[in-house]
Amino acid sequence: MRCPQCGFDSAAGAAFCARCGARLMSPRPETRHEYALARILPSWWHFSGAITFATLIFVAGIAAMAAPRGGARAGLLGVALAGLLAARVILVRRYTSWSLTSDRLIERSGFLATRRREMELADVRSIEVERSAGQRMLGLGDVKVASAASGDFMIKLFDIPDPERMAEILRKARLKRLA
Repeated sequence: MRCPQCGFDSAAGAAFCARCGARLMSPRPETRHEYALARILPSWWHFSGAITFATLIFVAGIAAMAAPRGGARAGLLGVALAGLLAARVILVRRYTSWSLTSDRLIERSGFLATRRREMELADVRSIEVERSAGQRMLGLGDVKVASAASGDFMIKLFDIPDPERMAEILRKARLKRLA
């Protein structure tokens, strides 16, 4: 290797010049690439109340349109309202997600007005799993991830499938990040 400072030919692989002491090879910084581990969406069961309400309005609208006394306008309005409620549920579910990467937990929500919150896995203080009786029957649960950076900063993954497995994935990713 040729020294860039004095031009002396040093031995191959030498880190410093034997004549002037200039650094020949600078150590490469460690490159860490963040990679995705999971993308989580809330379960459809979380929206069951809104879906039931939209279904009832839809059935009432169809019944009003089929009535012999001419409730066609009210029925059409009911069907349209049910369609809007169903579209809202679909959009809210689609645009509410949590992404777990090798470095961060990212919460995204909102369609027009959006919100994004991130928590570094190195800052995770605790991981809690809560499951009500209904959630247990459906295989769902809530995972609460508290940050060590702030006492009131918490990301809640609500009504997700298999919350115990997700908590374990989070715990392992956190331990790997800290290592």
